[in-house]
Order: sequence, then structure tokens, then C-alpha cells
Amino acid sequence: MKLSDFDFDLPEALIATRPAVPRSAARLLVAEGEAIRDAHVRDLVEIFRPGDRLVLNNTRVIPARLFGTRARGEAVAKVEITLLEPQAEGWRALAKPLRKVAVGEVIRFSDQLSAEVAERSETDLRLRFNLTGGDFDAALAAAGKMPLPPYIAARRPADARDAEDYQTVFARHSGAVAAPTASLHFDAALLAALAARGVTFTEVTLHVGAGTFLPVKVEDVTTHRMHSEWGEVTAAAAAEINATKAAGGRVIPVGTTALRLIESAAASGRLEPWQGTTDIFIYPGYRFRVADALMTNFHLPKSTLLMLVSALMGKERIDRIYAHAIAETYRFFSYGDASLLIP
Repeated sequence: MKLSDFDFDLPEALIATRPAVPRSAARLLVAEGEAIRDAHVRDLVEIFRPGDRLVLNNTRVIPARLFGTRARGEAVAKVEITLLEPQAEGWRALAKPLRKVAVGEVIRFSDQLSAEVAERSETDLRLRFNLTGGDFDAALAAAGKMPLPPYIAARRPADARDAEDYQTVFARHSGAVAAPTASLHFDAALLAALAARGVTFTEVTLHVGAGTFLPVKVEDVTTHRMHSEWGEVTAAAAAEINATKAAGGRVIPVGTTALRLIESAAASGRLEPWQGTTDIFIYPGYRFRVADALMTNFHLPKSTLLMLVSALMGKERIDRIYAHAIAETYRFFSYGDASLLIP
């Protein structure tokens, strides 16, 4: 498989910079077998069956984009920080401009929040945060902005609307620096209607990292190395999913993050309680152990996520699905429309 096999032309006008309002008003492409039909997310109440189990990623996106100042003598310079992941002593982060930031410098983000540069490499740095009263989460919420994907950030800055729009309604555990975007289509009313239909839900946690936006740089895609992300499938979650499988119900992850996590936890052939970091890379030829279908947004050309959906549906089938989505002007990427992929 070549990287160029996963390329396609996408009109720039189809890149969504705001989500549909209300969330469930987004369009939904339903691909089952060879059939493709157009619907809306709200129609899931009729599409899903009693006994289906949706797997939801309950990670919470932190306001990981920070704008601060650093001082050298009397000179003050601006610096932009994007937090990547917590470490034993501080946070790994990106910086603009990275080369001008020195180890030992203090970057001030607000009266309550500052950080010392503990280490710096050719690509990133490690920050040790200092607080003046309050707690870290509150100070970060006050000073930080939502870390919008690069293709949105290039078009507009994050604003107050994104604090709600770029967060799922069931976000519980802070740690992600990118949203599980397929889940953004669900609101409380839709979840209640699905529950009344007999659809059940299981929550898992995968803290989505900024590496999800990293491009694949090798032409032989099988040699690509994935970024790692921390996740957890609790014993209760594993038991619920296994019970659904045993009863003949369908297990449907909402989003590629939930799918990658449960497939990681089923490396033995059966889903088990699991906690740790995963760098699972799913591309055509992969044998799915747990997922029976997938709800997901439309993905970037040449991306690992496009390779994942090609593994689920078949490459030629995905080509037809994406051609249909472009012809019917579906909205793409994080704030875009959704697809329900049923092999």
C-alpha cells in the first residue's frame, strides 16, 4: 500500500469551520453493504436497533493553547504554547518560536499561571507550571484556548463558542488536546431518544493527542509509526461490551478513538480490562475483533484515519463513499458531517 493510494481532491469549501446547530442536525451518510443513503444524525433513532451498544470516548479536551510572555532583562517577547501531554514532572509542549525559548526562562500566561522551561529539544519542550492561588485546572481554563485543529486554526482563532462546541456532552476525564469529533454530534435529547429506543452505551477513555494531526511521511504506509495515546477500558466497560457481543448485539464505536482503544484492549482476541498507552495502527488487512460498525466524521487525505476506515469497509468502497460525500457537498473534518459505516 502506497500513501498516494489514500489521496483525494477535496474542495476547500467543504472544510467545516463551525459545527451544525443543533448538533444532531448534521448530515449523516449511511453506508451499509453496497448501499449508500443520505440522512441526518437525528435519524440514528430509527437507524440503530434495540440491543446495539454505542462505545463513547468520555475524554475531556483541555484548553491547551496558551499565549504568554517571556522576559529577558527589560525585553518582553510573546510566545505561543500548545500543551501535548502531562509527564511525571510537568507538561510536554510545543512552542512558537521554539528556538528563542531558553531553559530556565519563565513564561507568564496570567496573574495566576506561569511556567518554567525545564527542558528543550529540537521539536518541543517541557514546562513546570507555577500557580499563584487556586488550582491548575481553573487557572488553565481562565488562560487557555481550545486547541482547534490546524485546518480550522488557519482560518480563524478559537473563541468562546469553541469552549462548548469542541467538547462532547459526556466529557468527564480531562487530558485530551483534540476532541473525539464524531461524538460532537450527540446532545442530551438524542442520547435520551436512543436510550428509549433500546440502544445502550458504554464509556471508555482515550486522551486524544496532537499527534492525531501529524501527516504520514512515508510512501510505504506499513512502515508508518503511530503516536501513542493513553487510554482505559474499565472492567465494567469490558463486561458490558462482551455481554452485547454474546447476546448478538452490535458494538458500534462512536469515533476512531473509541474504536482504536477497544481494539487495543482486545489484542488477545477477547476484550479485556485495559489501561496504558496505545499506538495501534489500523490499515487495510487488519482483522477487527470487537467493532461491528463505526460512526465517524470524514477524514483528511493521506491520513491514518482514512486508512482505518478503508480497513473496515474496503478501500474501493471508501473511495465510492467519499466520492458521494464530495458530490453531495457533505462538510468535512472535525466540525463537519458524519458517516455510519456498516461493513
